[in-house]
Amino acid sequence: MSGKLKFVSVVGARPNFMKVAPLHRAFSKIGSLQHFIVHTGQHYDANMSKVFFEDLELPKPDVYLGVGSGSHAEQTAKVMVEFEKVLVKERPDLVVVVGDVNSTVACSLTAAKLLIPVAHVEAGLRSFDRTMPEELNRMVTDVLSDYLFVTEESGVMNLRHEGIEEKKVFLVGDVMIDSLILYREKAKRSRIKDSFGLTGGAYTLVTLHRPSNVDDRENLSKILRIFEGISGSGKIIFPIHPRTRKRIEEFGLSRRFQEVDSLVLADPLGYLDFLNLMMDARILLTDSGGIQEETTFLNIPCVTMRENTERPSTIEVGTNVLTGLDVDRVIGLTRECYGGKWKVSRVPDLWDGRAAERIADILMNSSGEMSSIGSNKVTKELDK
Repeated sequence: MSGKLKFVSVVGARPNFMKVAPLHRAFSKIGSLQHFIVHTGQHYDANMSKVFFEDLELPKPDVYLGVGSGSHAEQTAKVMVEFEKVLVKERPDLVVVVGDVNSTVACSLTAAKLLIPVAHVEAGLRSFDRTMPEELNRMVTDVLSDYLFVTEESGVMNLRHEGIEEKKVFLVGDVMIDSLILYREKAKRSRIKDSFGLTGGAYTLVTLHRPSNVDDRENLSKILRIFEGISGSGKIIFPIHPRTRKRIEEFGLSRRFQEVDSLVLADPLGYLDFLNLMMDARILLTDSGGIQEETTFLNIPCVTMRENTERPSTIEVGTNVLTGLDVDRVIGLTRECYGGKWKVSRVPDLWDGRAAERIADILMNSSGEMSSIGSNKVTKELDK
């Protein structure tokens, strides 16, 4: 191969930004590599997207596909159609996908059909719940990938049990933690607490977005009862998605939410502002995957209101407790936390801020092999 290697990294939704940012920094240090960022626009809000790119010091994406929302099938199909055009034009040596959103599986499948190697960052995570779209995305992407970069030991075991060749699997740590470590000092300078009148750590931070929680009237009512039950402990800061606000109105729950005196329904926040709030919170209530990891690293108590998790290390050694929507248990745990009780935890191995560097080193050491993965076939396939 002549000239520089070209890697295309894909971002589709906001959690992807925090994963691609450290990869971009690591790739940018390699003179023999050109790094190309494609934003599919799967989840897109002009203001929030701009904030995340600025917070994480990411360059403007080289390509924005503008796919937008739709059903899972519509969204996946639109990404595949548009991303194929990018691959035909750019002819990259590798496609890097992160996480488990629809863009992840769509771009993996498109690249694999064109015989372009795929690297999956955050491979091997399993909730063992196939009703979750993310679980299906993870499983398909891992089967298609040539390089599987794993955050925790459970991922290695899962891939082994699924018959993935061990030579493709690399335990490298967590790129989400790379971003947290790099930007936590910058996040400390945020003045977001002033806007909420927060003077200390006696507040609960909430992040809920899964349709099973916020698009179901019964479950959203349970969340409201939790807020009512913990309202005496301190302020509850809930940066809320516009769709969830709409559901509260549709379900006739607006008045009851407003009557929870300590509850603040805030607009969505940028990465640095949210990290600032998270670092000083007394406890997190969440259904997010990444939050489970970040709170474990920061030693912040975390209650995950889901029936399962694809990140078992956050429970086994971290600060996370899985509760589902058991109202009494969530209230009880929150009160215990405010009373000073929580389990002893530690940070999982390799969550040290160097995951992206390890990934870059592995890929560059494999560059000769990468360039020969069906290179003639790839050229013929792209030229059809």
